Amino acid sequence: MNVLENYQKINNNIRSISSKVNLVVVCKNQTIDRIKILLDHGHLHFAENRVQEAEMKWSNLNVKNIQLHLIGGLQSNKAKQAFEIFNYIHSLDSEKLAKTFSSLEAANQKRIKYFIQVNIGDERQKKGINISQVSNFVNYCVNDLKLNILGLMCIPPVLLNPEPYFLKLKELNINNKLKDLSMGMSNDFEAAIKCGSTFVRVGSAIFK
Repeated sequence: MNVLENYQKINNNIRSISSKVNLVVVCKNQTIDRIKILLDHGHLHFAENRVQEAEMKWSNLNVKNIQLHLIGGLQSNKAKQAFEIFNYIHSLDSEKLAKTFSSLEAANQKRIKYFIQVNIGDERQKKGINISQVSNFVNYCVNDLKLNILGLMCIPPVLLNPEPYFLKLKELNINNKLKDLSMGMSNDFEAAIKCGSTFVRVGSAIFK
């Protein structure tokens, strides 16, 4: 199957489960030619893992209404670059980063959309807010910094059933009165949607 056929199959799978889900196509390490297949088809939501790759790839593409998502970890010294490029940040995970974005928004009179990354499996090697700190961090970002927090994001532990982790994130989202959930990738997006995800991040299943 080619890129467009893969995309259409996945999109149909998503729509068969829910009509309220945003498919974010992850295009790290992909060429513009392959991405253009989906752009020409009318898809507008794309994600990158790295700020530098996104800048190189998208700065010369003049596509109206494109929505770019950063899904990889972000150092605060790259925040200004990210702020200029992306419409969504899925990896907000520290007070320092949140403060930096708040200052950038105030200075530039521009607002972007954020997901707070949660370390849902309490894994030492993964970034994200600890479950016990989620409510305090959401409150700080929303009420003190006035950031537009859409919801929570997670990457469940590999090789384990993701559903309990997705359901836990959904519970945290509801408890914090947040609307959207960024959950699910190529290997588990269907389970994530059934658990309430509204943004799925799919790359390898489309560009295989």
